[in-house]
Amino acid sequence: MRLFIVFSLALATLVGCGKPSLDDPNLSARKLDLERYFDGPTVAYGQFQDILGNVQRRFKVTIDGTWDGKTLTLDERFKYDDGGTERRVWTLRKTGDDSWEGTADGVQGVARGEERGDAFNWRYTIDLPRADGESTIRVTFDDWMWLMEDGRLLNRAYMSKAGVRLGEVTIFFEKL
Repeated sequence: MRLFIVFSLALATLVGCGKPSLDDPNLSARKLDLERYFDGPTVAYGQFQDILGNVQRRFKVTIDGTWDGKTLTLDERFKYDDGGTERRVWTLRKTGDDSWEGTADGVQGVARGEERGDAFNWRYTIDLPRADGESTIRVTFDDWMWLMEDGRLLNRAYMSKAGVRLGEVTIFFEKL
């Protein structure tokens, strides 16, 4: 049992390496502006993969975004392949040329993010509903978005609990 625990911790450490950085070179000349991208309707498709790469849950999310010049509100409606649904409303406030703060139900404290070139990094802790719909799990997200061509946005979020990586969420957004 002790060997299994040591192996698991070593594997989790290795898998946790190699995350993106805002200091990475831009791969395009595109500039992501969250308020412009998410103003209006957006649809996204995603999935959660555990630390071993097993797909645990897939979903579709429709997003109604509104930008009033100060606040970006994202009304997200999730529909999971297993029949579950969820609604989350984010309220984001631009705090600088490229910095953001945001809140939503379940978010602990304030989420903080920064845009740089075609990328956005967003970090927060949130109580997520479990698939059973009866309980939640508190997790931390290191969430990355990259603006792609033709109104597409790629999102890869690293999810952890107490510093131990649980898995990743991959989402593909499209403007409607």
